[in-house]
Amino acid sequence: MNVERERRYALLLAAKDSEYVKKMYGGYFNVFVAAFGEEGEKWDLFMVVDGEFPEMTELQRYDGFVVSGSPYDAYGNDHWITELCSLLQKLDCMEKKILGICFGHQVLCKALGGKVGKACTGWDIGLRKVKIVKDLSAFNFLDGGDEIPASLSIIECHQDEVWEVPMGAQVLGFSDKTAVEMFTIGGHVLGIQGHPEYTNDILSNLIDRLLNNNSIERDIAVDARFGLQKAEPNRLCWEKICRNFLKG
Repeated sequence: MNVERERRYALLLAAKDSEYVKKMYGGYFNVFVAAFGEEGEKWDLFMVVDGEFPEMTELQRYDGFVVSGSPYDAYGNDHWITELCSLLQKLDCMEKKILGICFGHQVLCKALGGKVGKACTGWDIGLRKVKIVKDLSAFNFLDGGDEIPASLSIIECHQDEVWEVPMGAQVLGFSDKTAVEMFTIGGHVLGIQGHPEYTNDILSNLIDRLLNNNSIERDIAVDARFGLQKAEPNRLCWEKICRNFLKG
């Protein structure tokens, strides 16, 4: 009798837990597993922001890796960012599934030969419509019969962006603010600039913190909150894309 092996995934967390997320969700790890995980899987947490990485001898045991967002710049030279880039290059060579979110999307791009930097249009915070430019069914990101709308709303919170994708990458989505909202390489790499895992309340708390430490102007915060009141992100659709990518 064939017993199916337990699927195993690793979250490479590039940010510390905020007090709000700890209190409401028990930490970002729980937020990601709730969004992308399924029953019967094992998820491990590695605080890469604190220099905690999986052992090279353990990489083969994982079915996929998720790289989170971060307050740090993907183009920075912090030791842990350099180490993360080396790990991502190794995983790419192994053709392991890698999903990069926000900072993860940018650092994945940088590690694999693309270019990232400050967005010339400044902060992008709030709800943003991403225009889908490729047939996603060709990438096995969808269950049979599902259709993706021509545009999908997603929560954004970033001031950096991908300037140039790595060689061989395909851009899957863009917005009126950001030229590369989503890209893929070879079916095993997927980068998403927005936050499929974020809920409106997580972003609202983040806006408060950015405002309180003078990282953003008040009018940016007001506009972002107004956008969230008017519409909802297509969270279920984004989560399905991410889950199908990781498990396809």
